[in-house]
Amino acid sequence: MSSSSSTWLTRTETTSDVPAVQTLTFAAFGRAHEADLLAALRADEGWIGGLSFVATGAADPTGTPVAHAVLSRAHIGDVPALAMGPVSVHPDHQRSGAGSATVRAALDAARAAGERFVILLGHPTYYPRFGFVRASAHGVRLTVDAPDEAWMALSLNEGDPLPSGSARWAAAFGI
Repeated sequence: MSSSSSTWLTRTETTSDVPAVQTLTFAAFGRAHEADLLAALRADEGWIGGLSFVATGAADPTGTPVAHAVLSRAHIGDVPALAMGPVSVHPDHQRSGAGSATVRAALDAARAAGERFVILLGHPTYYPRFGFVRASAHGVRLTVDAPDEAWMALSLNEGDPLPSGSARWAAAFGI
């Protein structure tokens, strides 16, 4: 699955993208933890093929990824959900739309696959543009200490209420 804009082409991550995605993630966050998390997720039962996306320049679709977004298996109580993160954008491409393109591609693929809910810990001014809301306001609890404004959830089907309960991520997240 891929989509394009005038600047960015998004596509599912391939095996050959893995080294570039690790480098990209380290460049975006400046520490190895997130790149290590991606490696652990790829080896975890929470990994779902086809829900890890990269963005490349539209003029060079096989080029080096400049943004990456991944969704993995999670739960809200006993209800299957997805967890988003980490989302990485190379510092040279921040605020270019590459990150938004990968997030939209991942969420569209999740909808197409029949997934219903997504949870994340993320920046509270960035993710609401995709429809994410404060999770605690809907009874979705987190079992670790995190800022309430960074704890968000999304119903992928408009009108489908978020379930309540404690969130569980893939084991690689350690939550």
